Parts: sequence; C-alpha cells; structure tokens
Amino acid sequence: MTCLVSDDAELQRLNKQFRGKDYATDVLSFPEDGGGEIAISFDRATAQAAEMGHSVDEELRILMLHGVLHLNGLDHETDKGEMRRTEECWRKKLGLPAGLIKRVGA
Repeated sequence: MTCLVSDDAELQRLNKQFRGKDYATDVLSFPEDGGGEIAISFDRATAQAAEMGHSVDEELRILMLHGVLHLNGLDHETDKGEMRRTEECWRKKLGLPAGLIKRVGA
C-alpha cells in the first residue's frame, strides 16, 4: 500500500480525473491486486480534526483506516453496514475517535 498526503488541489484533481467529481475530498482509494494506493488531503484532515476536536494525527489515522477498508473491497454506499461495523471495530482497537462513516450516520 502507498499513501499520498497532499493538499485539497491535488485531491480535487484526482477526484475529478478518477471519479468525475470536481471537488476536493478527504480520502480517495485506488485498489490494485494485493494492495493499492490511498490519497489524503492534509487540508481536509486539518479542518476535520479542528471540527471534531482531536489532533491532525488522529484524523490522518482515521482517513488511512477508511482508505484501507476501501482497498479491501468494502464500500459503505452499497454494503448494508458491513464497512461501518468493520471501521468501528478497528477504530476501537486502534483507540481512534469516531470514524468517517459514523460521523455522517451512514
């Protein structure tokens, strides 16, 4: 697995190129056989950490966990809660605050 930490401009470019969505996002995942790549916006991570009241380091770890779950084939938009449950389990094991899925109530 490779993880790129960049800025909003780069995540917006990647989001538009690969998903057809012209806006910055916090994390993108690009699965490949046996692993893949994750891209994280440090700008989004900083803002979200401030909103949630925890450190940027914790937010980066939350975003990495979310990305890794996507690399492993989970998709919170279609899996009827499997990714949410898995993210919550790992979040607790890793001592992380609320994950992305829990925040939006998906």
